[in-house]
Amino acid sequence: MKQVFEDILTRNAEPEPPAFAPLLEECAFLLDIDGTLLELAPTPSEVEVPVGLDRVLSTLHDRTDGALALVSGRSLGDIDQIFAPMRLPIVGGHGAEMRLSVDSEAVAVHAPPMDKNLKRRFAAIADLSPGILLEDKGYSLALHYRLAPTFERTIYEAVSAIRADLPEAPVDVLPGKAVCEIKHSGFTKATGVIELMKHEPFVGRRPIFIGDDVTDESVFAIMPGMQGLAFSVGRQAQGVDGHFASPREVRAWLASLARDDDDI
Repeated sequence: MKQVFEDILTRNAEPEPPAFAPLLEECAFLLDIDGTLLELAPTPSEVEVPVGLDRVLSTLHDRTDGALALVSGRSLGDIDQIFAPMRLPIVGGHGAEMRLSVDSEAVAVHAPPMDKNLKRRFAAIADLSPGILLEDKGYSLALHYRLAPTFERTIYEAVSAIRADLPEAPVDVLPGKAVCEIKHSGFTKATGVIELMKHEPFVGRRPIFIGDDVTDESVFAIMPGMQGLAFSVGRQAQGVDGHFASPREVRAWLASLARDDDDI
């Protein structure tokens, strides 16, 4: 069976859901949220969890003995609110915080907070337009401009001006889908995944990561070295093993893995 697994999961192969089903005990599923599991919405608070997704995720969590985690730029509190009452292992805040199991407490992962004065300067960019939504995630700031798309260039120019004024400031700028996010340097989704995979029940398993955005590329990049697999959503990202056209396809694929004769 292991050789069949190796033959099927070759690099650049398209996902074949039935081939994964008998091997759930060997896999760890790492799933981005916005644009991957859920469709994007005009504002972060407007995302919707489709009926049945909680059951699919819970089933996969149980059948992998807990080796299913959400990997997101959102905070743990925000994620729990979206998926309530369900709780799952989480890498949140772009790797700044983590919960290893549904029963464990959240922990910070060596992620220093952004300087308050610097954060205040970046936050003031939202005053450029009422359509720019400021989201303070604690470890990072996000400037959402889906409601003000013409301000994209202006936002990035303002961010660049602040960075030029403070060239030594340890900050990273993360461009996304109608969002510009600024965080303290030193942690990413990849660093969070690396830490997660050191702990039970994830350790020793083959990670399968699915993501859609630029912020997910750090995780795409580490999958080969972890003997893992990476799949992008909505686009064929460089170096991935395959891609899904939309979150709907991702959910259908996960449902096919969770389904058996006595289940969903």
